[in-house]
Amino acid sequence: MKEKLTCYIIDDEHLAQEILEEYIAKVPFLELKGTFMSPLEAAAQIDEDKPDLLFLDINMPDLDGLSFIPMLNPKPMIILTTAYDQYALKAFELEVKDYLVKPFSFERFYKGVFRLYQEQGNRQVPDKKEITAEPKHEQEYIFLKVGHRIQKIATRDILFIEGMKDYLRIHTAKEKIMTLLSFARMEELLPDQDFARVHRSYMVAIDKIVHIEKNRISIADQIIPISETYSDSFYKKLRGLT
Repeated sequence: MKEKLTCYIIDDEHLAQEILEEYIAKVPFLELKGTFMSPLEAAAQIDEDKPDLLFLDINMPDLDGLSFIPMLNPKPMIILTTAYDQYALKAFELEVKDYLVKPFSFERFYKGVFRLYQEQGNRQVPDKKEITAEPKHEQEYIFLKVGHRIQKIATRDILFIEGMKDYLRIHTAKEKIMTLLSFARMEELLPDQDFARVHRSYMVAIDKIVHIEKNRISIADQIIPISETYSDSFYKKLRGLT
């Protein structure tokens, strides 16, 4: 019985490749067999090796990922990894197994591949002790697009996050980082037990709270308001942590 899913990465960004390689290395039931810059580069090797799973980018030179999928025969399972969400409908028409919007967390990545692993009949579910990333370590860092680069940010360094129209400003002890991202997407990336939305314009790291007084939070000499909209859920979360 085959115990691992063999997989390829096809992505023309070196940093995106490195992130996927790092994530794959943490999962005991995945085996990386090759990394390629384009579908044309990978095509012959896919035909020879017949991997179980492709992590496939969409926007690439010469041949994009969506155009490449119908050319595959037999077709492996495919997880699309892309910075764009507008291709989701087309992707699922092509029967892809998952659609990961960059930047995505290890937790989101793991949920997708674990579901595929379970779907492959007669595959044994790995013992929890075999999983190299325990839940508390899954979110040690996130990757965010900052300007023209993708930046690694340690979650333990985040003090609070401030909404700035279409951008988020991430406040750490050392710097302020601007990223084009929604609060909804940020909430998906960050560990729920460690962060809380307290206002339309603010999310805070719970362990960085110095004190709370009159619905105002003190963090690193900053005062952050707690709005009525988020007050109940925030205080319930605090009670759940005590």
